[in-house]
Amino acid sequence: MDESTTQHAQAQQRQEPGETRRNIGRRVAYAVGNLGQAAFYNTMSTFFITFVTTALFVNVDKALAARMIAVITGLVVVIRIAEIFLDPLLGNLVDNTDTRWGRFRPWQFIGGIVPGILLVMVFTGLFGLVDVNTGVFMVLFVVVFILLDVIYSLRDISYWGMIPAISTDSHERGVYTALGTFTGSIGYNGVTVIVVPIVSWFTWKFTGQWAQGRSGWAAFAIIIAVLGLLTAWSVAFGTRENQDQLRAKAREGGNPIQAFKAIAQNDQLLWVALSYLLYSVANVATTGVLFYQFKYVLGAPDSFSIAGVIPIVTGLVTTPLYPVLNRRIPRRWLYTAGMAFMIAGYTLFIINPMNLPMVIVALVLFYLPAQTIQMTAILGMTDSIEYGQLKTGRRNEAVTLSVRPMLDKIAGALSNGIVGFVAVAAGMVGDATAADMTAANIRTFKTCAYYLPLGGIVLSLVVYLLTVKIDEKMHEEIVAKLEEQLGGGDGVDAE
Repeated sequence: MDESTTQHAQAQQRQEPGETRRNIGRRVAYAVGNLGQAAFYNTMSTFFITFVTTALFVNVDKALAARMIAVITGLVVVIRIAEIFLDPLLGNLVDNTDTRWGRFRPWQFIGGIVPGILLVMVFTGLFGLVDVNTGVFMVLFVVVFILLDVIYSLRDISYWGMIPAISTDSHERGVYTALGTFTGSIGYNGVTVIVVPIVSWFTWKFTGQWAQGRSGWAAFAIIIAVLGLLTAWSVAFGTRENQDQLRAKAREGGNPIQAFKAIAQNDQLLWVALSYLLYSVANVATTGVLFYQFKYVLGAPDSFSIAGVIPIVTGLVTTPLYPVLNRRIPRRWLYTAGMAFMIAGYTLFIINPMNLPMVIVALVLFYLPAQTIQMTAILGMTDSIEYGQLKTGRRNEAVTLSVRPMLDKIAGALSNGIVGFVAVAAGMVGDATAADMTAANIRTFKTCAYYLPLGGIVLSLVVYLLTVKIDEKMHEEIVAKLEEQLGGGDGVDAE
């Protein structure tokens, strides 16, 4: 080895610790982002409705308040359904963003500050306008809420869409996905733990009453908004998009029609999406009626908190293990094992839903693989970006990864209908108690809550095993082929 080569190697060795520290710093910055993002999402999706129904219209006539609540809750449902078609368009907007800071980081910057301001406006009744003029309030509220939902969606899509821009390595993507999922679990479930104490304390501080008043909700919204700002800006300023040749030489994302076409042409994305959708619908069909399991089947509604503690604990345990396991076990088998755990959990639910210890074991088996299944699906969709690029020449990062939140919204929209149907069909409504449940009621409940979702889980696994071909090895081959074509100056023509 000549002297210049030796000096170059020594220089690389000196740089390695610094580069390692930078990589760790970027991972931490990225992980922090989903802490506030998930907390923000839970605030919007769960506690916003709680605020509307309990505190927003306290100074309004009760009859008028009831109509206002109905309008707002209906609006939320309509917006959620509309977003099924909106998310790919937002992904296309992100994909066509061209700035010196990259495609994704600008939306993290904007998504940190604007939704926070709008969230505070919503949780203060547009700064008290609800008490002054309800008509004007409702018009402006619709505009504010739609803007809040759209810009938050841009933040969410750009956050997960950034992973393929950070690395083309499947395992490195797995690390970032696991980190984001881990902090997201803390942020989402942590809000459930702190919301009542925070709202109650600030209500007492401002009014002298220990309750969940509007002033307490406003303070809570400010805290979530600040948390959302800091964590989004952690991603905006603490991460970096790699501009390798796969990204630099890819054709632009195209117009909205081409965005939908990119999804339709990517068969591996669609198969992963179908498997994940079947899983998601089955999952929400069961989790949505677990309260009825405890109240009407077990006759122990006070024990329902168990169903909230178990997913927190299992998520905190399994999520950090995913990258470690994935280095030794292919994703296909992790997904299969996760589905096997869920099938075992459903089997115990069906065998004896009236035995609390067995239900607890079933819940552990049900929730244990949840993060593993979700991360495997996310990584499958992420790796399909290069698959789609090889087929069409277009690199649709954000559009491709907008499919996952779109599927979650479809499942969430179905959840409301499923829960209502199960409650009515099984007679679990009004002042009914566990003592009123007949054998027919229990059978109806088990069919809707366990048998049918179990069928969905089995079908999800069958679809995945028979149709999803893209795995770590195949992805490496695709990346190598793209690098050879693009590096050699040969563009990839569209079909």
